[in-house]
Amino acid sequence: MFRSFFFCCLAAVTLAACSSGPTGTPGATGDDCPAGAAWTGGKTYTNYAQGNVGNGYSYSLWSNGVGSGSMTVAGVDANFSATWSSPGDLLARVGLGFNSTKTPDQIGTLAADFSETKSGAGGGYSNIGIYGWSVNPLHEYYIVDDWFGLRFPSGTKAGTITVDGGAYDVYTRTQTDQPSIMGNQTFVQFWSVAQTPRACGHVSISEHFSGWANLGLQLGSLEEARILVEVGDGNGTGSATFTTASVTLN
Repeated sequence: MFRSFFFCCLAAVTLAACSSGPTGTPGATGDDCPAGAAWTGGKTYTNYAQGNVGNGYSYSLWSNGVGSGSMTVAGVDANFSATWSSPGDLLARVGLGFNSTKTPDQIGTLAADFSETKSGAGGGYSNIGIYGWSVNPLHEYYIVDDWFGLRFPSGTKAGTITVDGGAYDVYTRTQTDQPSIMGNQTFVQFWSVAQTPRACGHVSISEHFSGWANLGLQLGSLEEARILVEVGDGNGTGSATFTTASVTLN
């Protein structure tokens, strides 16, 4: 989970992409994105929750307990929405979980498609994109395509990669005695942060992993690859909704 510089959780299922090509390249706003199918209903969760969506997907909601927030899981593909007020640190995500026995190269080719709308404020920091963990070694990773307000404040820059037609700055950050999937641990985060945000598009997850490896940043065995909304460290009320959301494994 991201702690701000201010103080410092299967089978694949496919969903039609934003379109049949690499639309939603960096710079695509919500108005530029093809509308996904509207959905209503779903199941709403508050505080900590995790479980299976069906069709191979699973969800997780985590909060550090400051402020309030919830996520609503559509029950169709990986679509979900999240809302919050004065978040301390809130992570809502839906996607694929793994058994932490295979590296990215052993698992296969991972990709995602998304289209989202957002409103309000995301607090002092926010991340919308792809999220996960690896073990042996333990790493937390982010592929950030959109955010509220300011772009992620840089950690240690490792380089720049080009994926899906856009440039991403790659950073590392060391987290000391912080929450992880293995309890409080010290670990290094890997980040790809788009130089220009976008609200929809195709995400070649495995290409980010390869780009990181070329920079000497090697993930361990994968625990998850999920579509994420994270907000925290501030006041404000906001929401984000995915009308297209898929994570695929080939």
